[in-house]
Amino acid sequence: MESSSSKMSHVSKRNESEEYRSDSEIDNKLKEIMSSVLGKKGAAVTDLYQYEGFWCPLARLEGTLRAQKHFKPQPNQVILSSFPKSGTTWLKALIFAIMTQSHVSEPTNPLLTRLSHECVPFIEFDFRSSSPKLNLDVPLVATHISYTSLPKSIINSGCKIVYLCRDPKDVLVSTWHFIRKVLVNEEFSAVRDIPLEDAFEFFCQGLSFCGPYWDHLLGYWRASSESPERILFLKYEDLKNETGYWVKKIAQFIGYPFSLEEEDKGVVQKIIDLCSFENMSSLEVSKNGMIWLEKNGVNTMEIKNNTFFRKGKVGDWKNHLTHEMAMQLDQILEQKLSGSGLTFNVPLPSIR
Repeated sequence: MESSSSKMSHVSKRNESEEYRSDSEIDNKLKEIMSSVLGKKGAAVTDLYQYEGFWCPLARLEGTLRAQKHFKPQPNQVILSSFPKSGTTWLKALIFAIMTQSHVSEPTNPLLTRLSHECVPFIEFDFRSSSPKLNLDVPLVATHISYTSLPKSIINSGCKIVYLCRDPKDVLVSTWHFIRKVLVNEEFSAVRDIPLEDAFEFFCQGLSFCGPYWDHLLGYWRASSESPERILFLKYEDLKNETGYWVKKIAQFIGYPFSLEEEDKGVVQKIIDLCSFENMSSLEVSKNGMIWLEKNGVNTMEIKNNTFFRKGKVGDWKNHLTHEMAMQLDQILEQKLSGSGLTFNVPLPSIR
């Protein structure tokens, strides 16, 4: 029989959830933003609204507002942050595996039967659901929210943040492919034929989910420069080139270091192999499964899991962008990052 204290706990959580879902303050804030900012259409052929300097589709904007007001980090929680299509699926898997490293070789490992997006919820999307999709007591969540718009509860908590960035040319190409694969139903049929040239122009104007891209980068880069003990800034290219080194670096940073015995037993390599593109993309759940985007706990769009796996290569942009397009984007980025110390021409320094 359920105890009275347990019943009270369930009632309290239900009331808190209902209050959270019917937040009139946030509803009014959304209306204010929508009325004061003219929605612009980006490459996804959907309205984007500017909030605190960044462009968001309505669902992500709503989730951001709710997270800012209601999100409460767990003790020692790790926040994985990135700009969309910067390697998030892979980094989620790596950090989840690091934090559950004792189970890396078990046949019941969640990463073998669930997409990493199900194992590691997005604050601005899955947080809105009344119950988490997977609860393994792993204090790890992810977000695409810009640093300046992160919930103050995260900033004040001292949570460790791992930020992953990627060459914007690959981000652009990956985003273009992703959008065309996701939004291919009748409602968004126009997306299927959107020219890459148009997507390129939108990206250069900053009109993309969570864009402008360079402002998103700079927010986390400057914060990591000021608080390197709290924010680890990673490049996708470095992670690909020296995966073993960076997996150990991440593990040390988030408080899950590998012992010498674990390294001798090959735990690091087992994590790398488990989370490799080749392994993850070949899993049954990745080939035939699907996840749902939610709005206030209601499923609104299904996304096939294989959509998250295309190539995972560095420099694939060369197969899609013209030399002139690449030069233009490089020049924009160089101008925007000027004086920051951040560059994509040389790798970040490694501490050996």
